[in-house]
Amino acid sequence: MRILIVEDEPKLAQALKQGLENEHYRVKVAETGEEGFFLVHAETFDLMILDLMLPGCDGLEALSALRRCGLMTPVLIVSARDTLEDRILGLDAGADDYLVKPFAFAELSARVRALFRRGRADEILRFKAADLEMDRVTRKVTRGGETLDLTAREFELMEYLMLHQNQAVSREMLARDIWREVRRATPLDNVIDVHMARLRKKVDGDAELKLIHTLRGVGFMLSEEAP
Repeated sequence: MRILIVEDEPKLAQALKQGLENEHYRVKVAETGEEGFFLVHAETFDLMILDLMLPGCDGLEALSALRRCGLMTPVLIVSARDTLEDRILGLDAGADDYLVKPFAFAELSARVRALFRRGRADEILRFKAADLEMDRVTRKVTRGGETLDLTAREFELMEYLMLHQNQAVSREMLARDIWREVRRATPLDNVIDVHMARLRKKVDGDAELKLIHTLRGVGFMLSEEAP
């Protein structure tokens, strides 16, 4: 899941980015309201974390403009403005939650998970293939009840395979949707193969039932049955 942080304090923005990436979210940072406005129209995000006191376009102005344009992405406001009136203004402008600075990262993380649960009722949040299970809210993947220690990239690959279970996933699809690189002078095939080999080792290991399969000349497939 992708998160956009709109925050002009570099240290705070990087601390939030690192903390969320450690929880296997994909994170991008914008320093101004204008930049955030541009990014949410140019790319797809599952959640926006928005500061209010931004240079140029104020956070409330940016949020109101986004809602007028029909953007339904959940928004969590983080702000030093702590009065009741400030919170009401933020929620009335279209925010889904409001967190006052300073805050503990654990609370922000919990608010993020709650927003995903609330805002994605129509989306599949849990996947299962044989004894392999994924919870997209808690970012937890288990096989046979044992938690798998996946890197952020491995989680993205696992999630993509789960979304396309029993379907062929080409290297071109992974380069486009996971690495976001489609115009490289050289293909990402070798990089993708290395990451997939590491993921397969963690997922299948010594298990009798292999779930990740290589399709020669095509790509990969997650399936309980060998293709």
